[in-house]
Amino acid sequence: MESIFQAINNVFSFVIPISDFLWEFPTNFDWYANIPILGNFSLAIILLVATGIFFTIKTGFIQVTHFKKGLKILTKKKSDEMGISSLGAFFLSSAMRVGPGNILGVTGAISIGGPGALFWMWLSAFFGMATAYIEATLSQLFKEKKDDEFVGGLPYYGQKLLGNKAWAGIALSLMFIVYAMCCLPAQGYNVVSSVGQMGEMITGTSIPTDSIFYYVTAIVVVALTTYIAFGGIKKVSKVMNTAVPIMAVIYMVTVLVLILLNITAVPYFFKAVFAGAFTPEAVFGGAFGTVLGQGIKRGLMSNEAGQGTISMAAGAANTDHPCEQGCVQAIGVFLDTIVICTLTGFVVVMAHLWTSADATNWLALDKLPKFLTSAAALTPGGTTFDLMITFLITISFCLFAFTCLVGFISFSEMAASRITKKKAFINGVRILGICITVFGILSSMAGIDLGNLWAISDLGNILIVFANVPLLYMGYKYALKATTHFKKNDGTKFTSDVIGTECKYWDERNK
Repeated sequence: MESIFQAINNVFSFVIPISDFLWEFPTNFDWYANIPILGNFSLAIILLVATGIFFTIKTGFIQVTHFKKGLKILTKKKSDEMGISSLGAFFLSSAMRVGPGNILGVTGAISIGGPGALFWMWLSAFFGMATAYIEATLSQLFKEKKDDEFVGGLPYYGQKLLGNKAWAGIALSLMFIVYAMCCLPAQGYNVVSSVGQMGEMITGTSIPTDSIFYYVTAIVVVALTTYIAFGGIKKVSKVMNTAVPIMAVIYMVTVLVLILLNITAVPYFFKAVFAGAFTPEAVFGGAFGTVLGQGIKRGLMSNEAGQGTISMAAGAANTDHPCEQGCVQAIGVFLDTIVICTLTGFVVVMAHLWTSADATNWLALDKLPKFLTSAAALTPGGTTFDLMITFLITISFCLFAFTCLVGFISFSEMAASRITKKKAFINGVRILGICITVFGILSSMAGIDLGNLWAISDLGNILIVFANVPLLYMGYKYALKATTHFKKNDGTKFTSDVIGTECKYWDERNK
């Protein structure tokens, strides 16, 4: 079996240079790389940051002025006879947005760029909130009914903005499905491997990956994923309504305990972050462009603002106005980066193991062990307490990966609905997602590092960025007109007349 996995891994080896080239372009050319500061930023990063700044200005800093409004919408009780609630859509999007990257990405960014990378993550998230607002508003404007559910997002507003051409919706749907399928192996891998780690913590012994324990774990994960995936968007939403708060609370409470136990180190945290943002330490490369680039890139990849990958959840919500879910999705970016990524940063920075005698070993560790080592360094001592903290963090990591796993399959279903409403095709997409998940799980059990397959998800990610951002510029005028109507709040109902183009669902509802 190992030879089969390795053969597949080798087949996709060609993807890495293509993915790296697109993500790094044009920094992979000396003439550009030699430009001070600017030479550290790829076209994708510049495009995403500039888009966030542009939409922030155009919307009048909507992420600030309507932040409280977004919180009120989240707590508003609403019948979910049609679609899911704004809160349900928020949890569904958070299931995808809050993932293993909230631990691995932040730890990796600090390892390469130093504590200052966190400052630039905050900044990218602030502007990314406005981009998420535009994405979600467009998703709501052009959403459609599917039985007793709503479907919307990138393939739907993309088709509408490209002259309502069927080929556009199909192409964007296929792009998202391919992207999601390529991300599934890593999440299946993370779920099973983290369960294995927890098993070893409990038993205090090493558990072979070919043992009964791993086979039972694999069967349970696949069965649970299948049950949830075939339940439709509403069932997925109900699961996420439970899972997302649990994983977020476990992780936040665990880290907050570590912060309280090391409260005297908090001033060091802020000093290291703000000072490192502009004058990074030599141990991290000592270059301002390095810390800036790492912070912005990791921040954008964590909260996914501008990628269109979270837009399906926004389109599934039942709201009273299209802009309501825009406010909610902006809060999602805030939760992901400003809250959860910051908590991860607290642990890594406050431990400051790179200043210790064992700094070389810490820098050489993989990202998850690096984070767990940092967490253990903040405990007051004692094997039991260390084990408890490590166990809780691993549970959170496992849930982060599982919700991403289910989210990718669920969002693929929404994209498939843009291609055809036939259940056979939609079920086929679900089955394909589950089979690919099994592949990721088996690769974990075989001990194979599917780095080349993970590179495919990076390739899909960059392609979606280049496809989605131009669409946002094509459609933002409609989102802004809807925003003007939303801000007026004069009691008039929202219809196509407000933005000057057809919004079929809103006309059926309000005319």
